[in-house]
Amino acid sequence: MRVMIQLRPSPDLAAAVADPSSQVTTADVAADLAAGLVAGLPGVELDPAFAPVTVPRPVHRAGGDPLPLNRPLDVSLAPGDASVLVRGTIPDDEPASGVALRPDVVGVFSDPLVEPSPVPVGEAPVGDWHDVERLLGVAGLHAEGLDGAGVALAVLDTGVNAAHAARRLGRAVTVDTARCWRPPGGRPAPAPGESGVGHGTMCAFDALIAAPRAALIDIPLLPPALPPARPGGTATGGLLSDAVAAFAHLRGVLEGQPAETRALVVSNSWGSFSPEGDFPAGHPGNYSDNAAHPFNLMVAALDRMGADVLFAAGDRGRERPGGPRPYPSRPIAGANSHPRALSVGGVDVNGARTGCSFRGPGRLTARKPDVCAYTRFAGSRALGESAADSGTSAAAPVAAGLVAAVRTRWPAALLSPAQLRALLRRTAEDRSEVGFDYDYGYGTVDPGAIVAALDRRSRSAA
Repeated sequence: MRVMIQLRPSPDLAAAVADPSSQVTTADVAADLAAGLVAGLPGVELDPAFAPVTVPRPVHRAGGDPLPLNRPLDVSLAPGDASVLVRGTIPDDEPASGVALRPDVVGVFSDPLVEPSPVPVGEAPVGDWHDVERLLGVAGLHAEGLDGAGVALAVLDTGVNAAHAARRLGRAVTVDTARCWRPPGGRPAPAPGESGVGHGTMCAFDALIAAPRAALIDIPLLPPALPPARPGGTATGGLLSDAVAAFAHLRGVLEGQPAETRALVVSNSWGSFSPEGDFPAGHPGNYSDNAAHPFNLMVAALDRMGADVLFAAGDRGRERPGGPRPYPSRPIAGANSHPRALSVGGVDVNGARTGCSFRGPGRLTARKPDVCAYTRFAGSRALGESAADSGTSAAAPVAAGLVAAVRTRWPAALLSPAQLRALLRRTAEDRSEVGFDYDYGYGTVDPGAIVAALDRRSRSAA
C-alpha cells in the first residue's frame, strides 16, 4: 500500500528540509532515523525520488482544550511544530500501526491516486464562453480594474498549453515560468506552459475568462493521457503526495510575495474519487474524512498564509469497467470538501444545475458545495473541436478566475480568504431553497453583487 509517513527528525534536519535553498533527500531522512534510538522503518520501502516536505502541525484551541483530530482549525509551521513527510510503501497485509507506534513517527497516512474531475463525454455545449463573459460581468469587472493583473493563478492539473489558450482568448497569456513546478519522480515534463493541449489547458482557459491578466503558475500535478506514470498508476492519475509537494512549493510562492499585496489563487479540478488506496473512514491515516491528513493540513496552511484555494466538487461518471469504485455516499471527499477551500458545483449558462455535478453533503464539511459557477459551454476546444468545457472541472476555474479578478484590488491583507469565501456565499444568487442546499450550495456566483459589496466596504473604511 502506498503511504505518506510523517516524521519527527532531528531539529537540524527538520530545519534543513524547511530551507528552500537546501536539497535534503529521503536518504538523508532515513540516515537521520537510523542514527536515532530506533533504527530504520521496518517493513517500509521509502521512495528515493520524493523530496521530503515540511508539514505543519494542527494547533489546539486556546484554553487548553485539544482540537478534535478530524477538525483542525489552524496550523503552525513554527520551529519545533513542523514535521517532515516522506512517502513509500508498506505491505498490504501489514498494519500501519506498527510503524506509527515509533516515537519518531507522527503518523502513517494513505497516499491514494488522484485524478482529474471527469468531463462528461458527448454533452452538447450550452452557449459559449462569451456567454460566460457576459454572465460574469467581465466588462464591468475590467472597468473597475479587476482583471487579474498582479495576481498569481496556479492551475494544478495535467499541464497548460499557453499558446492554445492565447489563440482561443485572442490575447496574450502570461506564464510565470520562475514559479512553475514539476513533480518528483522523473516523470517527463514539458517546459512551463508548453504541455499538450488537454484538461489542464481547458482549466487555464476557463480561469482566464475573468482574469486574463493573471500570471499563470503551471503545476502539472497529473500526467497527461499517456501511459501510466508509475507502477500501479493510471493514464491520468497522480499521487496525493505529489499534491503535498506542489502545495509546499506554493507555500514558498506565498512567502516570496510582499505581505501587503499577497495574492495567490489555486485552482484544483481533481480529487480522490474512490475509497480505493485509502484507509477506511475513522482510521487515523484516512484521507477522505480526516482533516488531519497531511494534505488537508497543507490546504489549511495555504489558506492561513493568504491563498484562495478552490476545488471542483466532482462529477458523476467514475463508474467504468475496471475503474475505481466511487464513494457510495457523500462523494465530495477530502480537500474537495475542506472547510478552508471553496468547493464549486456546476450550472450551465441558463442557470440549470448540470446533472453530473456532485451534490453534498461533503465528507470533511457537510455544507458542500459552497457555490456554483458556469460550465458546459463551448470554450477552449482543448478536449476536441466540438467538446464542451464541462463538468465541475470547468466550473472551478471559472470561479477561480473571478476570485483572481477580485484579488487585483483586494489582496489577502485587505480581504482574507475566509472573508472572500463568506462574501461569495453571501452574495450568491439563490437557485433553489432559501439559503444553502446540497445541489447549488449557496447559489450561483454573482459578480455584480460581489463588486457592490466591496464598494460598500471601501466606503465604510474611508
